[in-house]
Amino acid sequence: MIKFFLMVNKQGQTRLSKYYEHVEINKRTLLETEVIKSCLSRSSEQCSFIEYKDFKLIYRQYAALFIVVGVNDTENEMAIYEFIHNFVEVLDEYFSRVSELDVSFFILECPFLFGGIWKSVNLRHNSDPSHCSDNAGFLTHHTARELEMS
Repeated sequence: MIKFFLMVNKQGQTRLSKYYEHVEINKRTLLETEVIKSCLSRSSEQCSFIEYKDFKLIYRQYAALFIVVGVNDTENEMAIYEFIHNFVEVLDEYFSRVSELDVSFFILECPFLFGGIWKSVNLRHNSDPSHCSDNAGFLTHHTARELEMS
């Protein structure tokens, strides 16, 4: 289960945060600071999965942005790692090449897209046993098309 989702720049500034479990506001700042330090301090040769306290951090870097997802211990790291990439592909389609400015100025759209894609993956995962083979194409095509309709 996803606990939180962060988009952070190379300077360590949080550009977007979305929590799926209650975390007190005063504790969020400390959590984000520690999580960001953990991810930014790693080299590109190191693994993108970090055991952190009672959960896992999965992150990917795209240009100047890091996308970090905190999940519980039972979540599949590779599935989340690929999910992050699918999310970025959808952002690229939606914004015609997403940038840090897009994330900053259109702050309401990003969590909406993330949540929509996550629901789409879960629905597809639960209803189709062959979900692994074509998930990326399904997400990019269907989510972008659904956004055009709305």
